[in-house]
Amino acid sequence: METLLQTLNSEHPILLLDADEVLLKFVETLEGHMLNHGFELRLTSFQISGNVYHKATNKLADPLQVKKLIGSFFDECVDHVPVVDGAVDAIAELSEHFQVAVLTNVPSHCRERRENSLREQGIHCPVISNKGDKGAAVKRFTDFTSGRTVFVDDLPPQHASVAELSPDTHRVHFVADKRLRAMIPQTEYSHARIDTWPELTHYLKDLLKA
Repeated sequence: METLLQTLNSEHPILLLDADEVLLKFVETLEGHMLNHGFELRLTSFQISGNVYHKATNKLADPLQVKKLIGSFFDECVDHVPVVDGAVDAIAELSEHFQVAVLTNVPSHCRERRENSLREQGIHCPVISNKGDKGAAVKRFTDFTSGRTVFVDDLPPQHASVAELSPDTHRVHFVADKRLRAMIPQTEYSHARIDTWPELTHYLKDLLKA
């Protein structure tokens, strides 16, 4: 992250984007991975654990098995997760107004592969591998810049973390998968809830004019 900060303009706005379910179709791809390994993801609530079942026995998978499946997903599939509709054009347009970076909880050993995958699909942004809450990482950016910082993520706990440690950051709750977005309302820790890239692009450009 320090190397990236040294390349940024401290007076220019920064846009920090989550990857999974913001830029990338994570859940859709995870479903296919689980099926290939004999499991089924049944989206009855806004979470993975507690919604994974053995196909052969129809029994709920235990948390350790779910953790292993998610770990193997990144190892096997991180190069093959398709981008969310509209994201490529949106990032190209928003890059004219923001310094854009991807702040993702992808395992660190997969960071370069994720960055390469995004680049091959038309999204040319640096990728930062985070672990756990993102508030501290976002604060590093807000402490660096005198311009506006915007954070976009699908998970309410991440918005809560950023709200606590970097309250001046403008926070947008974004959920790409239509099934998931129907299961969860806007988190109270975000300033806005927007779930499509054309709408988000318009919103962020207007935000800079405010």
